[in-house]
Amino acid sequence: MVAITKAVFPVAGSGTRFLPATKAMPKELLPIIDKPIVQYAVEEAVQAGITELIFVTGRNKRAVGDHFDANLELESQLIAKGKIELRDMVRNIVPEGVSCIFVRQPEPLGLGHAVLCAAPAVGDNPFVVLLADDLMQGKNLPTRALVDAFARNPRTLLSVSEVAEQDVSKYGILKTGPTADDGMISVEGLVEKPDLADAPSRMASFGRYAFTPEIFAILRTLKPGAGGEIQLADAIDHLAKEGKVSAILNPAKRYDCGDKFGYLTAIVDVALENPVYGAQFLSLLRDRLAQHDTANAAE
Repeated sequence: MVAITKAVFPVAGSGTRFLPATKAMPKELLPIIDKPIVQYAVEEAVQAGITELIFVTGRNKRAVGDHFDANLELESQLIAKGKIELRDMVRNIVPEGVSCIFVRQPEPLGLGHAVLCAAPAVGDNPFVVLLADDLMQGKNLPTRALVDAFARNPRTLLSVSEVAEQDVSKYGILKTGPTADDGMISVEGLVEKPDLADAPSRMASFGRYAFTPEIFAILRTLKPGAGGEIQLADAIDHLAKEGKVSAILNPAKRYDCGDKFGYLTAIVDVALENPVYGAQFLSLLRDRLAQHDTANAAE
């Protein structure tokens, strides 16, 4: 059995779609109510048995490290005010036995380059990659599914879902082969953001991956692709054409928090599921909808 214990989080992106909010604050720290997007991804990784978190950061991303580092001054203030529960919450953002490593991506040369920057920290070990923009919710989360599938069949694995025709051009789309008895889908190729007419399927790869260290050798020799960047999709396509890639269906509900409407949808759904104020929030939404309908009817 091959166990994956390392996770890579590429968090060097500039987050231009959320300016001006992300002018000084990393997009990964944008909150879903009271928890940053990236913390959801970290909790998903830890739940899957990951014990080493590798963050690939860039310029102006020090705040990401600060969030996962200890803050003794804040903890002392909370203790002095008798807020022990809050102190424990802050202290346990990274659970005991889980370590954090921060690696710098010196230039914004693409997702493939960001993953390659993690190579010294990953070494000759298998690893998962989580893109924090993709918020996953549900009882079964994709990183756990990837880790379990990798233990059965160590190879590059993608978490995938079928998308609507109008969304095909937004994602890496799989050229699929047969599906095995264990549910693994063979991947014969990966086309990055194709036009609908050129798409080999409607099965899209999202921000959860499992890799063997073989991916690093390909990324080192890969020529720049779309946008003049080193594209992770191109490296996956290379492996797929050698018959070394499979996919599994994403078991969770996915929110694209790199998109403003997807981010807003995530906030609403997470708030509605909150056991403390979910019912109150639902009542608020109903009141606002009624007011909106009344105002429209009066026009």
